[in-house]
Amino acid sequence: MRKLPARHVVLLTLASISLLATGCSAGTGTPPAAAAGAQHPTSIPNPAPSPSRQLAVAGVPEGKPTAVARAGGGGKAKKSPLKVASYDRASRRAVISSAEKAPSGAKPAKNTPAIGDVIASGPAPGAPDGLLAKVTDVAGKTDKGTEVRTEPAKLSALLGDDKAQGTVPVDPATVDVEPLVQGVKVSWAKAGNIHVGPQGAKLPLGSLRIDVGASVPLPVTEGAPVAGAASVAGYVQLAPAVEFSYDGSSVLTPDAAFLGLSGDWTSQWQLKGKAVAGGKPVRIPFAKLHADPVIQVGPVPVVVNLDLTAYAQVAADGTVTVDIKQDLKGGFRIGGSYSKSGGWKPVSTSDMTGTPVRAKVTAAGNVKAALGAEATVGLYGAVGVTADLAPYLRGEATAVATPGTVAGSWKIYGGVDLTGWLQLQLSIFGTPVFQHRIPLGSLHREWPLAHGGGAVA
Repeated sequence: MRKLPARHVVLLTLASISLLATGCSAGTGTPPAAAAGAQHPTSIPNPAPSPSRQLAVAGVPEGKPTAVARAGGGGKAKKSPLKVASYDRASRRAVISSAEKAPSGAKPAKNTPAIGDVIASGPAPGAPDGLLAKVTDVAGKTDKGTEVRTEPAKLSALLGDDKAQGTVPVDPATVDVEPLVQGVKVSWAKAGNIHVGPQGAKLPLGSLRIDVGASVPLPVTEGAPVAGAASVAGYVQLAPAVEFSYDGSSVLTPDAAFLGLSGDWTSQWQLKGKAVAGGKPVRIPFAKLHADPVIQVGPVPVVVNLDLTAYAQVAADGTVTVDIKQDLKGGFRIGGSYSKSGGWKPVSTSDMTGTPVRAKVTAAGNVKAALGAEATVGLYGAVGVTADLAPYLRGEATAVATPGTVAGSWKIYGGVDLTGWLQLQLSIFGTPVFQHRIPLGSLHREWPLAHGGGAVA
């Protein structure tokens, strides 16, 4: 009887040691059965961040309203049935309603905004440039929806660590054109064999053309650089497209971003009459264009604001009689490009070339005429890029008097000037704010068109 407890104690001790060893091996060297289970875990307490998504960049299908994008779990944006019913810019109050009825038995919170929500919306009542805002307070229900208070937000709050890159053509039918002088005519062509305006049937799809007639005389006023019967006539034809890219691979700020405007440019214009030297160059705006194209970046509606003013500008030095006409074709690209290592940098390129249709200059002096456009590109009402694209004609003439005759020579040049700057508001991407406007840099190209000589009238 005395030995049995001792053996029992030994057995218990060995069992304890075995259990302890099994426990240790589970912590250091997992048994085969446990290892098999570890290869296919059913749950992970702290999951790793999801990988970056490559979001598609495309235009919003015609006839389909742009929905609100809402910040979802894990920092990923997702589509939402919510819509902006109204917005007051002064107080930053918005009324958010549901674009669809909640299914029977659904939780009301699904179709109501909450504090911390980041919303992006296409143009809405009170927000014609679209809305990108964060909900800071929920004021309560109204007959039109839920009233909330908001503050400005950044795109990075919705795009997070995702990536996106694409180019979206601007639908010419969505561009509002405001003529500023008499004689302006607008034409455009789009998919579906739709042509509008006197020149619409001749245009490539996606193009917009603005004609200005010879009824735009240059002003004859004291101090004006041009006097007499000089006038400008011609047309500008555009096929613009919005370029957008975003790389949110980094945690705090995007790795890269780009916003720009590019497209094909075709124009023909003529300067005819007598130009007499005077004061500063005269610029005559003849049409204003505005569009708010919405591009869909994954689930996020991004509203791009485009403004463009087409103008004619003439400067003269001396007394010159001109009859110049030129065809011009080519492409252009303007915008702002961001990288984490280099910050924001301007982008401005143009490959335009011209051919003379008619070119003649007499008397002595110089004259320069441009038929150009000043454009601004922004997001949600915040201007980001401003550029002045000015294709021009330049003529110069010299005269040498000899007994009985006045002999001279003349030369005609075509060219393009591109200037502009980046604005502070490009920080809407979520990138650092820059302290001053960044010049695009002056792009200047010129080419000879024609030359001649002979007696000067």
